[in-house]
Amino acid sequence: MEIPTQQGYDRWASVYDDEDNPLVRLEQEQFERVMSDVRGLRVLDAGCGTGRHALSLARCGAQVTAIDFSSGMLGKARAKPGAEAVEFLQHDLQSPLPFSDGQFDRVVSGLVVDHIGSLADYFAELRRVCRPDGLVLITVMHPALNLRGAQARFTDPDTGALILPASRRHLVSDYVMSALKAGLSIQQMREHLVDEKLAVRSERARRYLGWPMLLLFEFAP
Repeated sequence: MEIPTQQGYDRWASVYDDEDNPLVRLEQEQFERVMSDVRGLRVLDAGCGTGRHALSLARCGAQVTAIDFSSGMLGKARAKPGAEAVEFLQHDLQSPLPFSDGQFDRVVSGLVVDHIGSLADYFAELRRVCRPDGLVLITVMHPALNLRGAQARFTDPDTGALILPASRRHLVSDYVMSALKAGLSIQQMREHLVDEKLAVRSERARRYLGWPMLLLFEFAP
């Protein structure tokens, strides 16, 4: 059953951190490689969910601001150890960001943009709030998985129903061209496949063995 995105994530919040989610496992690993040195930097986590990136960045010494439109997800994030080191704010990413130009050294948006309608507008906002010599990091479920019928989904623990928060199907070219239109410069674009190592760690990943699961972009503002 497909439901509005915000409502879906509010309902997903109670079980999000407990699921076997191979995309999250793969993305977390790659994210940590890119964002390994953030001590003293001002970082925006746009679409922070339950705070997995925000809290990790704060533990590494970053000054973190984290935003999300889901009160359920933010509630989970704020209840976690170390949350007092992060400024959590509720905000809809499809509206202009409530920050000044160049306010952040790093801007990250993990597994969010497949819920964004106007990619160019969103990317332009991420670019605006990042300092000119900073870094914008974006990760997303690889569009190839859409061909296998995959999208954000979870099983509601109360009803047992399969819930699909509304998503947008973007192509790789949509991400590339929207970023260029927004004035971002592509520094790296990487596609990560499901391999046997991930399949061993996550049984849900095995059905996608050999398929690209994660798309990662590093942009210069």
